[in-house]
Amino acid sequence: MSTKLELPEGVPPLLTYYIYMTAGCNLACRHCWIAPQFLRNGGTGGHLDFELYKIAIEEGLPLGLSNIKYTGGEPVLHPDFVKMVDYATEKGLSSRMESNGTLITREIAQHLKSHTAMSFISVSLDGVEAATHDYMRNVPGAFERAVRGISYLVEAGYRPQVIISLFKRNVPEIEAFVKWAVDMGCGSVKFNLIQDSGRGTQLKQHEGVAVPEYIEIGNWIEKELQAQVPIPLVYSWPMAFQGLSQLNHDRANICGVFNILGILSSGHLAMCGIGTQEKDLVYGRLGEDRLADIWANSPMLQDLRASMPGKLEGVCRDCILNQICLGYCVAQNYFATGQLTAANTFCEQALEAGLFPVSRLRNLQPT
Repeated sequence: MSTKLELPEGVPPLLTYYIYMTAGCNLACRHCWIAPQFLRNGGTGGHLDFELYKIAIEEGLPLGLSNIKYTGGEPVLHPDFVKMVDYATEKGLSSRMESNGTLITREIAQHLKSHTAMSFISVSLDGVEAATHDYMRNVPGAFERAVRGISYLVEAGYRPQVIISLFKRNVPEIEAFVKWAVDMGCGSVKFNLIQDSGRGTQLKQHEGVAVPEYIEIGNWIEKELQAQVPIPLVYSWPMAFQGLSQLNHDRANICGVFNILGILSSGHLAMCGIGTQEKDLVYGRLGEDRLADIWANSPMLQDLRASMPGKLEGVCRDCILNQICLGYCVAQNYFATGQLTAANTFCEQALEAGLFPVSRLRNLQPT
């Protein structure tokens, strides 16, 4: 049982790790915002050492650590994946996972459900048609393997979330995709918007959905499609655009950046996976730097805590939801501008197009 450390004034507890398990991936997704190495011939491209992982947990527990999200690359590629989830469970930590689903076997699904504290699993699936998904994932047969992985999770007793990243090609499939998810036994559908980083930059330029259309789709999903289906539909856009029912019941779009730390496959500690793209958001390394010192004293983390939300800029400064939303995604805002306090690009473009909800602004004429 780890003794809780008394944190300095102004330093919040460290509640969650986002662990980017591998530097590589067995798929080459066109939209991937951190662009891991595509592994044509097996391997992991480099993965988090198990001993560093143990250090992360031992040093994180006294700071308040209670939850881990495993992601990638692809977490199931990691040779010690199951062992690592088992270890976290032994230490009293709950966990969740984001996966492409292609490597999930019946045995893995049953073990996770029966023997670990992994309570929630999301699987990415970018269309109801195999051709659409395989195009997005850049690997033939990815759809068939992902669906098989989802079926094993359902069979084991999970109600997995399926995540679809919206681009021009799969927008017409949304309604059929949601029906498929319901029939499959999935617990929710999350709609991601393509991010302008990693491989997503090129996809967004050539096959992306413009902000006005994203807003139209989001309103349709939340106001009409949701009423037709029995599972939650989570549209991943800034809080200012969410209807009252979503604001009252849905906190899935809140980053929680004050209480999260990313661990990259190299053992480096970062804001999140954006550390693979933006080195200024890397704070140190496990085994070399003491976690408690980084969490309390990293200049970037201190700047984040001192600046947010009071120093947010642009439309985010004037948004009545900024104390909760915090600019929606600080990492992407920083990647786009080099400023922690920069306004969210989606919100800025919506404002310029006259589509930002004026009811969410403190001033109808923001300066």
